[in-house]
Amino acid sequence: MRIADALNIESIDANVDLDSKNDVLLHLVDLIGKAGVVTDIDKVRDVIFKREEIMSTGVGQGFAVPHAKTNAVNKTSAALLTLSQPVDYQSLDNQPVQIVIMLVGPEDAFSAHLRLLSRISRLMTDSEFRTRLAAAGSAQELYQCIDDEESRKLDL
Repeated sequence: MRIADALNIESIDANVDLDSKNDVLLHLVDLIGKAGVVTDIDKVRDVIFKREEIMSTGVGQGFAVPHAKTNAVNKTSAALLTLSQPVDYQSLDNQPVQIVIMLVGPEDAFSAHLRLLSRISRLMTDSEFRTRLAAAGSAQELYQCIDDEESRKLDL
């Protein structure tokens, strides 16, 4: 499964003005809800926040990848958000976050979940790519950035 396949335009938001990590997570859960795969939005919200309590998903370099598995979704889905101003996310490198991709999948989709996390991580190691994402002005531009980069680097 490709990252672009887990995203749709309704689950992407560009240059959003949010003040906190909690606001970011709530906004992303709402975006996942718009993807049409959620059967229980409250359960999705709960598992995302519980996962975040275990350890911050702010992986560094201005990027976070909150993720969880729950049967409150009927297929693996992602949401993508860029922030107009970085927010404190208690990241591993203590740097604020400006790009966040949330991944939520069914509990029995373990291998797909790990493959997507791996694909996201590989793309996000490229600082030029992160800069292009942060500069994108619309959901369509963000989607196109992901799709193009994934095709160029990972779909060989």
